[in-house]
Amino acid sequence: MNFPITIFCLGSVLVLTGAAMATALLPSLILGDGAWLGIGLAALATTGVGLAMRRFTRSDEPPDMTIREGFAIAAFGWFFVGVLGTLPYLFTGTIPSVVDALFESLSGFTTTGATILTDIEKCPAGVLYWRSLTQWLGGMGIIVLAVAIMPLLGVGGMQLFRAEVPGPVKDRLLPRIQDTAKLLYGVYVGLTVLCAVAYWLAGMRVFDAVCHALTCLATGGFSTKNASLAAYGAPVHWISIAFMFVAGVNYSLHYFALRGRLTRYAKNEEFVFYAMVTVLAAGFLAGCVALPEGSTATVRDALFTTVSIVTTTGFGTADFETWPLVTQFLILALMFFGACAGSTAGGFKCVRVLLVFKQAYVMVFRYVHPHAMKHVKFDQKVVGDDVMNSVMGLLCLIIVVTGAATLVMVGMGMDIVSGASAVVTCLNNIGPGLGTVGPTDNFAGVPTLGKLLLSLLMVMGRLELFTVFVLFLPSFWRR
Repeated sequence: MNFPITIFCLGSVLVLTGAAMATALLPSLILGDGAWLGIGLAALATTGVGLAMRRFTRSDEPPDMTIREGFAIAAFGWFFVGVLGTLPYLFTGTIPSVVDALFESLSGFTTTGATILTDIEKCPAGVLYWRSLTQWLGGMGIIVLAVAIMPLLGVGGMQLFRAEVPGPVKDRLLPRIQDTAKLLYGVYVGLTVLCAVAYWLAGMRVFDAVCHALTCLATGGFSTKNASLAAYGAPVHWISIAFMFVAGVNYSLHYFALRGRLTRYAKNEEFVFYAMVTVLAAGFLAGCVALPEGSTATVRDALFTTVSIVTTTGFGTADFETWPLVTQFLILALMFFGACAGSTAGGFKCVRVLLVFKQAYVMVFRYVHPHAMKHVKFDQKVVGDDVMNSVMGLLCLIIVVTGAATLVMVGMGMDIVSGASAVVTCLNNIGPGLGTVGPTDNFAGVPTLGKLLLSLLMVMGRLELFTVFVLFLPSFWRR
């Protein structure tokens, strides 16, 4: 492990975070919320820590950066920005509790969208902007992970993303990644601007349009309103449905589409599966909820909820806890799906779900034809055993972590529905759960230790578990 270059890179991340934090001064000063001093001090402190880390680890030698440093930067980077991201909340007095501020900060950077705030609309505008910006920055970070680091980690499914986007060669992080990341950033920024303009044209004020666009494209779900997007009308809901769905698609497909290769969408098995799951689930929810009422608004709520949950965005327009139990079970199941690999969405990802289904079919087929040479294929290519092993390994880890964390949450006094859904929604970076953490509630009532556990789960889920667990291997730290 090259500790100096790792610390230097983490310092660079903090400097960029501090610079981004300083942009929150603009809405704070323009709207006169009185929080500019606290935000300014927070930005100075974050930038100062980052500059100090760079200053004491600077080297004139070329950086020898390998997969080990990639692991460390990915894992510790989220914790570092999460901790210093609490400063605007603490310095402005918006969230006086350190644990609550850490929960809110990590929920933002991991694009989870769970919140402990009970009255969002009373928060200063600068803080609300920073809160939204944390999710947008987290979404950008996920694109970098998908391009530069995840394929090297052997996290099942991300190796397939490497085939779509030019990425690293062997075990070194090459400059080519920077070029790829810039291209994907361009798509990300362009879609965010389009979304903000669409929201503004639909009737949102500029500040709200910008904040919601930042969280929509990041599939984060933070809102500037207590009622989330239920505070707005049908045009905003339809715009959100469209952009949430787009944000859940592999960004390399968007890049190819902008270059005129629209057929890549139809040829990509994961995209087709993602679209099919969304349509079928929305149709089922609409049939269970809308048909008895005969309301077109309820049909829209069913579609909105489906897209919001599948893409792990977490925006809400309806209280789905009042819907039939069978629909709540489906919503809980959809929380595990996630959208496409290479998107800003969390969850298990559709590509892995599809690979699990295909592997199950191949195993059943081999029972009937034991001598047949049949393999799992994805996009007409044979999927290697290393990919399938990592997919199944990740699935096992998710099951074990979910079960163990639920046991701990229930042991702290939460009921089984609230405890289990809190774990699922945080591990899959979704936001709302069921019970006391449902779409019309928040996480303020979760015990302090429970908030710390859920904060850890957010980071583990965002980094797809392997990235965190590998740090506990002694061999990882040895030469």
